[in-house]
Amino acid sequence: MRNLSDFGASSRWSNFSHLYIERGAKEFPLTRRIRERFAKARVVEIDDYKTVFARPRQRFQAQKESMKLILAVKKDRFLYDGSGNSQDFSLEDFHYNTLMFNCVYNCDYCYLQGMYPSANIVVFVNLEDYFTATREGIRDRSNPAQPFYLCISYDTDLLAFESVVPYCRAWIEFAREEPDLLIEIRTKSAAYHAIRDLPPTDRVILAWTLSPEPVAARYEHGAAPLRRRLEAVRSAIDDGWPVRLCFDPVLAVPYWTSLYGDLVEEVVRRIDPAEVRDVTVGAFRLSKDHYQRMKRQRKDTPLLYGEFAQEDTTVTYPAGRREEMTAFMRRRLGDHFGEERIFAWT
Repeated sequence: MRNLSDFGASSRWSNFSHLYIERGAKEFPLTRRIRERFAKARVVEIDDYKTVFARPRQRFQAQKESMKLILAVKKDRFLYDGSGNSQDFSLEDFHYNTLMFNCVYNCDYCYLQGMYPSANIVVFVNLEDYFTATREGIRDRSNPAQPFYLCISYDTDLLAFESVVPYCRAWIEFAREEPDLLIEIRTKSAAYHAIRDLPPTDRVILAWTLSPEPVAARYEHGAAPLRRRLEAVRSAIDDGWPVRLCFDPVLAVPYWTSLYGDLVEEVVRRIDPAEVRDVTVGAFRLSKDHYQRMKRQRKDTPLLYGEFAQEDTTVTYPAGRREEMTAFMRRRLGDHFGEERIFAWT
């Protein structure tokens, strides 16, 4: 699959041949911007995005080869409580939002293919409604002594899409106005250049998911190679941004100890650990429902066919293997970052 880590070249957008636009979304500024960007795309007006996105008997992986873009107005649920499958960093008011459905990348282990019926990308264009809901969340948060912690790149890779939908930029500027807000933008892209002109703020954490290069090349289709992610990390740190490094998910692939040990050493050769805000670690895990749907669809990847165990509603590696992996990563990372800056999902 071609590398989609930098969407600056218009030729790379040839797969967005169709724009499906809700009639209620037609007059939003972002809709006009996207229509200008994809001037040759066929435009289809629809009443509700679900008539395209949620129709039955779609083939997720087939659609990944020719994704379409759906522009919609989100009607409700502008904030969600953080998932138990994510680290909360000891913050009580942990939330995420869904500015987009789906991702331009196609990682073998991604839960989105078990969550959504379609691989087409939905962009919600009514950004001000999200801002309003976030202000209300900040006001009503349970612990005023802590910030309202919001992940905005949870069900997508927002930075990878920034040249088309400049939502990272908009949220960074919004965060400057909200002293009690803390945002995380997580990415596998190298597209830091899309926001590099913005002054840094300690209210926004830029987080990069890092995988060993053989793992990234085989299982993280379209995402930036490790080298380019680390170059982006280096640039963001040099510019003064708070940066989080995410060794998550850790995959039980052959020779995983060697691969992930080498990954840690490569990271600390390129990045001074003292300049990193914190680090996350987590073994591969999925919700039971997402795992079952993915396994039915994906006969082409070994990642879903290893030894797994179900714990409540989560499918992950058996406890012994998971504890071994977490302990290994804690030990290797702790040598450089210190235990107090490592947040692990266990």
